[in-house]
Amino acid sequence: MTLPGGLGGAMPIDNDIYERLGESWWDESCPLCLLYGSITPGRFGYFRDVLERHLGAVVNGLRALDIGCGGGFLAEKFAALGCQVTGVDPSPASIDAARAHATARGLRIDYQVGTGEHLPAPDSAFDLAYCCDVLEHVPDLDRVIGETARVLKPGGLYLFDTINRTARSKLVMIKLMQEWRLVRVFEAPIHDWDMFIKPAELAGVLERYGLKIGEVTGLGPRASVPAILGGLVAMRRGRISYGELSRRLDVGRVTSTAISYMGYATRAGDPLTGAAR
Repeated sequence: MTLPGGLGGAMPIDNDIYERLGESWWDESCPLCLLYGSITPGRFGYFRDVLERHLGAVVNGLRALDIGCGGGFLAEKFAALGCQVTGVDPSPASIDAARAHATARGLRIDYQVGTGEHLPAPDSAFDLAYCCDVLEHVPDLDRVIGETARVLKPGGLYLFDTINRTARSKLVMIKLMQEWRLVRVFEAPIHDWDMFIKPAELAGVLERYGLKIGEVTGLGPRASVPAILGGLVAMRRGRISYGELSRRLDVGRVTSTAISYMGYATRAGDPLTGAAR
């Protein structure tokens, strides 16, 4: 969720929250830990399936770039899978927390402070890149996607998820999650509905930079509506942690893309010769 880019110009969302809370990503009492309980396993399960479909067992040693890595939730998953992971995030506090947690687990991950608009990597350096809870925050989506395409090898995979711009996403992500006091998760405004991205819009940007979408699927809670509302109320009343709330939401692959969606794209070119198709 941490932003991968600079914040040029006024924005109606509180981007400093990731620096203020950055040291507490792995603390279940921290709102940022909501991303870990079921959301990280849910999206990673899908990403792992994509890798297996495209690469089979050839995953160990792949160079992977985590754009907007935050506290390292996904970076650690990919590192444990055998990838050589580089994590980039503009928040020094988040990078410090990610490094400390990876070190404690004995994982070798190269964490760097940097932005999505200016990725600290040479051309064609990575076999795969992934960007989660990020694209709906950046002020210059084209630039972030252009940089991502630049650092991917020909034939490389780009994995992503983001929030759709629909009436349902406004209800859930804006009204429910950050405005209504009885159930809201964040006290600060972390999302702006106008910055959410429709799948067709993202596909258009990706294609401009030689990234062809292979699949888009829904990402969302699989718990019942009463269970979701009950969990939110329990969280607000201090009965359960953010981590426990996340587990109760049971976020993962769903059929509807009306709230959030995830998918993958492939950079044009032959991975062996680098020749453009």
